[in-house]
Amino acid sequence: MKFLSDYLKEKYGCKVYKLSLQLNVTCPVRDGSLDTRGCIFCSAGGSGEFAAERDKKVREQIEEAKAKIASKAGKDAAYIAYFQSYTNTYGDIGYLERSYREAAECDDIVAVSIGTRPDCISDEMYDVLGRLNAFVPVWIELGLQTIHPESAAYIRRGYDLAVYDECVKRLRSLGIEVITHVILGLPGETQSDMRETVKYVCSSGATGIKLQLLHVLKGTDLYDEYMKGKVKVMEMEEYMELLKELLPLIPDDVVIHRLTGDGPKKILAAPLWTGDKKRVINEISRLVREIDSSAL
Repeated sequence: MKFLSDYLKEKYGCKVYKLSLQLNVTCPVRDGSLDTRGCIFCSAGGSGEFAAERDKKVREQIEEAKAKIASKAGKDAAYIAYFQSYTNTYGDIGYLERSYREAAECDDIVAVSIGTRPDCISDEMYDVLGRLNAFVPVWIELGLQTIHPESAAYIRRGYDLAVYDECVKRLRSLGIEVITHVILGLPGETQSDMRETVKYVCSSGATGIKLQLLHVLKGTDLYDEYMKGKVKVMEMEEYMELLKELLPLIPDDVVIHRLTGDGPKKILAAPLWTGDKKRVINEISRLVREIDSSAL
C-alpha cells in the first residue's frame, strides 16, 4: 500500500499540503443541464465547506490558506492548489484556464489538483489541461463514487461508466494523474459491490483513489431519506472491517489519497463518530499495521 503522504515525500522531499480553493463554477446536476437538485449527498456548498472564499482571487485564496497552516507547515513546505468544490472544468474556458495558471504560478505550488466530473471535460478543456500539465503537474479528481448503475441513478450521478473510462484514458494519454473518488456505504450496496468498485477503479488507469465513507449532511436529499429511516450509515467497527477487506485490493502503483473524511460539524448528521478525527486516525493506523503484519 502506498499512501499520499509517503508518495509526496518521495516525490518532493518535503511535507506537502493541499490548499482548498473555490472557483465561481457550478455543476450540470445543479444548473438544469442534467438536474437541478445536485447529487443526493452533496451539500449546498458543493463539498467545499473547508475551501477558501470563492469571491476572492485565486492568489489571495492561496496566500490566506497558507497563512492558516503556517505554524505547522514551516518554511520548507510545498503546496498543491486544490480546486475542490462543484465541477471545476465546467464553465468559461478562458476563466478556468486563467484561474489554473494563477494557481500554478504561485510560489511553492508543486501541482494543481482539479475536482470535476468525467462528463464535463470538453475537447477544448483537454487541450487546456495538457498545456497546464506541461507547466506544472496536474491531477484530475473524478467523482465516480460507484460502478453500479442502480447506485449511480440513486445518487443522480448523471453519466454512464463508459464516460469515466474514456475520460481516464484521455487524461492518462496527456500524462495527467487521475484520482478517483469512491463512496463506501451507499444505500443498497453490499460489501461485494464495494469490492467490485475498488477493483474496477484500480484497473481503470487511475493513479490514485479516495475512499470516502458515506456522510449524511443536513440540507441534502440524502438527509431527508436518512430522517425517514431509509438510509443507514456504518459504525466505526463496521467501517474498519470493510477497509480491512478493501485495502489489500489496492496495488502499490495506485496511491491511496484518503480512507475516510469528516463533514463540517454544523451540518454533519451521521455518522457522528467521524468527527473524532484523532480516534479515527488511530484506528486506521492500527488497521494498516495489522494488514502489513499479515502480509509478511
